[in-house]
Amino acid sequence: MLFLHCIGKLPMRVSEFFLSTLKEAPAEAELPSHKLMLRAGLIRRLSSGLYSWMPLGLRVLRKVEAIVRDEMNRAGAIELLMPAIQPAELWQETRRWQKYGPELLRLKDRHDREYCFGPTHEEVITDIVRRELRSYRQLPVNFYQIQGKFRDETRPRFGVMRSREFIMKDAYSFHPDTASLEATYKRMHEAYTRIFTRLSLQFRSVAADTGSIGGTGSHEFHVLAECGEDAIAYCPQSDFAANIELAEAIAVPPPVQTPPEPLEKIATPQTRSIDEVSRFFNVASHQIVKTLIVENGQGDFIALLLRGDHELNEVKAAKLPQLGDDFRLANEDSIRTLTGSPPGSIGPIGLTIPIIADRSIALMENFITGANEEGFHYRHASFSRDLTKITLADIRNVKEGDPSPDQKGLLSLCRGIEVGHIFQLGTRYSETMNATFLDETGQSKPLVMGCYGIGISRIVGAAVEQCHDEKGISWPLSMAPFTVTICPIGFRKNETVRVAAEQLYLDLSALGIEVLLDDRDERPGVMFADMELIGIPLRLTLGERHLGHGQVELLSRGETASELIALQDAPGIIQSRLST
Repeated sequence: MLFLHCIGKLPMRVSEFFLSTLKEAPAEAELPSHKLMLRAGLIRRLSSGLYSWMPLGLRVLRKVEAIVRDEMNRAGAIELLMPAIQPAELWQETRRWQKYGPELLRLKDRHDREYCFGPTHEEVITDIVRRELRSYRQLPVNFYQIQGKFRDETRPRFGVMRSREFIMKDAYSFHPDTASLEATYKRMHEAYTRIFTRLSLQFRSVAADTGSIGGTGSHEFHVLAECGEDAIAYCPQSDFAANIELAEAIAVPPPVQTPPEPLEKIATPQTRSIDEVSRFFNVASHQIVKTLIVENGQGDFIALLLRGDHELNEVKAAKLPQLGDDFRLANEDSIRTLTGSPPGSIGPIGLTIPIIADRSIALMENFITGANEEGFHYRHASFSRDLTKITLADIRNVKEGDPSPDQKGLLSLCRGIEVGHIFQLGTRYSETMNATFLDETGQSKPLVMGCYGIGISRIVGAAVEQCHDEKGISWPLSMAPFTVTICPIGFRKNETVRVAAEQLYLDLSALGIEVLLDDRDERPGVMFADMELIGIPLRLTLGERHLGHGQVELLSRGETASELIALQDAPGIIQSRLST
């Protein structure tokens, strides 16, 4: 259904707005948020990973922007706006021109000079600061912007959740020392907490890996949702929370420690997987040790040992000096050459290459592991007896029920959508770009830097993912495109209904309430379905029968039972509901 849109005052009539709803979502949509944002007319697809924000969606987007801007200003950040197109020379200074990879959209101007469409602005802001700041007296300072970004995703999907072009708030702080950075970092963490609290979203702040941005410490902010791409470990009994990539796995001793029994080599035909070995020996998977052979960037091979029920944490492993961030699994030919066995039967006993074992392995006795001979496994292997010259490290993902690293309870796992990330960058960019200042003694020192990002457009998608039902979106009040909708039954046919609806519309508008009057000549079912789909929190229904008794029907989005209230009291009741 299409209706002309005109720009007017804050309150709005459907006949003056552009409302475009769909009964079915396009086949391209997968997640509920993608489907509902398309069906509700919030966004429209232009090309792969590129979306236009329609008037209804733009209202929501501006609500998020306003809260973010308000809290950034409150935290002492100063707004500016930097170019989206950035010269290659800046990225070459930090050596990210090549390192960033194909996600960086590169282009040339008519003079054959190279540029990129900025996915982030560390280089640009550092260039500004090295030209403008000279003295410690000008520090600290924190700049932010709200701007479009572009990352050439390999596989754009899920609508605005993983699009190529998106809207982001990015902030960058500069400091004379680490103590100053930590103070601002704390303020930004508090500001982010206020932002997501004001948006009425269920979220968690988690310790995180710094990734391609770099730095010494970071926290991610996740909106909790089943579809989230990130796994989060948290302790319900404390404030501990961390991305699963970073959460420390605590080794737990077995409840009963048995002395090692004699090592046995057992024929295990057709048993290659952990499940097959588990069934063959009739043991639980945690009594099996699996061996992964990996190759680092220098061509060296290393064996990694994990319990059969544990999974390798590649982020943790990449931080080990023996591996590095370019390690990879060895191919089958290399594994056969090194062990004399295919992958399904390899084990640590007798290996001549370096071995790194997860810390849980050191607590194991009488376990099952490969014998480095096809179709054979060892039974009753012992860490203390059979494995020597082994490096122990935390290289696994935590599991539900593991001890919390803060020793205050057990870990639970949930999924989250990352919508914010803050970093303590340190001097990574200032040193490579020669961004310095003069301290109190007149010595030149590199600026210490922080970086703070929020995905504005992604927040909208994450909110829909968290706040929806079978009828459509159910916006929190702080994000809703309109607060109240008036649905008059027979607006263009019944004078009593029309007059009452018009007056209620004016009364609510006079109170500064964002109200949408559905003045279409539509059946009640169509009006109700549209308003539930687009997620307006409160609905006032006016019909001739109830108006005859001076009453209107009030229904909150997400509830099934409505209530009758006096027409003359409706503005005051609505205002009271919104203030609580």
